[in-house]
Formats: sequence, structure tokens, C-alpha cells
Amino acid sequence: MENPTRTADYIARITQRRNSLGDQIAHSIPSETPFVWEIGCGHGHFLAAYAAAHPSKICVGVDISKDRIDRGLRKRNRAKLDNLHFIQADARDFLDALPAEATFSAIYILFPDPWPKRRHHKNRIMQSEFLTAAAQRAGQGTRLHFRTDYEPYFRDSEQLISQHAAWQIVAEPWPFEQLTVFQSRAASHHSLIAQRRSEYT
Repeated sequence: MENPTRTADYIARITQRRNSLGDQIAHSIPSETPFVWEIGCGHGHFLAAYAAAHPSKICVGVDISKDRIDRGLRKRNRAKLDNLHFIQADARDFLDALPAEATFSAIYILFPDPWPKRRHHKNRIMQSEFLTAAAQRAGQGTRLHFRTDYEPYFRDSEQLISQHAAWQIVAEPWPFEQLTVFQSRAASHHSLIAQRRSEYT
């Protein structure tokens, strides 16, 4: 039986979390400025190096772990990178909270949780619904960069992207290399780059 008090408390917590996320995004992302988005940014190794190498680009890393975000923020503050921001959030919640004018110039998904068991595949970030939502926020020519050390996940993602109306896989060199914690632990990895189709609306 539904508990009205518990339901009301849950709704209040969700509303507060979404409002807080919206405030963080408004503070981090200048209006109508395309930004580089890293999903599952971990401790911020990749994005901190990327932001340092590209000081004119706004870079935003998102992770659900508070500890990882705190580590990323310490890296940002030590390096005094004003163009770098880290936000604790689920990727889908982040997408939902973005203001209407916000767009991506690039997306990086590096070594995400592969959720290897088939019954857990629904938890993977690489889903058709996610690709559609990301495409709606992607600017002209936006690239999605995906890298994993789990080959079955790579093959599934490659097939998913190749069949999606909004994205096409392109043969391009990886644009920026920076060893991350997860990459250092991997014996090997697989990478792909997809471009948002110009004709997609």
C-alpha cells in the first residue's frame, strides 16, 4: 500500500536534487556556449588534461560519485582551470536539466561500466534513447567519442550507433590522448568516433 508521506518525501528530494542540478549547470555553462561533455569523468584525469590543452573550450565532467567529483575539483583548483567544471549527476538527469540553448561541441564516454550480464544491459549508457537525446543537444559536427576495454560492449555499441538515425561512425584518429585510471588497468581497449548527422533533426 502506498505511503503518502513517504511518496511526498521522495518527490520533494527529487525536486530538490533537480533544482540543485539546474543551479550548478547555470553556474558552470555560459548561455549558448557549446561545451565538451565527459560522461563518467572519474577522478578527472582526462578532462583536466583536455581543458588545460584547450583553454578556449568549456569542459564539463559528470559522474555519479561524489568522491570522484571532489577529486576532479581539486585537480581543477590546483591547475586554476577556469574553463573546467565537474558536476555530480547521472548523465540522463544532466541532459534533462540542461537549458534549452545548451549544446555539445564534443562528447567523451571513456571506459563506462560495461554491465556485462545481459539482464543488466538496460543500465548501460549506450542506449538508443540516450543517443537520440544527446543528438538533440549536439551542435553541427559534434563528435561522440567512445572507448571501452570490454569488446562485447564495444561491438554492441558499434552496431547500435551504425543503426541510429542521428549518428554515423567516422574513420578519424583519436583527437586527444590522456591516460586515465581505468585505461591504465586495461590490457587493451577499443575506440570509435561517431559524428552527428547533419541531416538529422
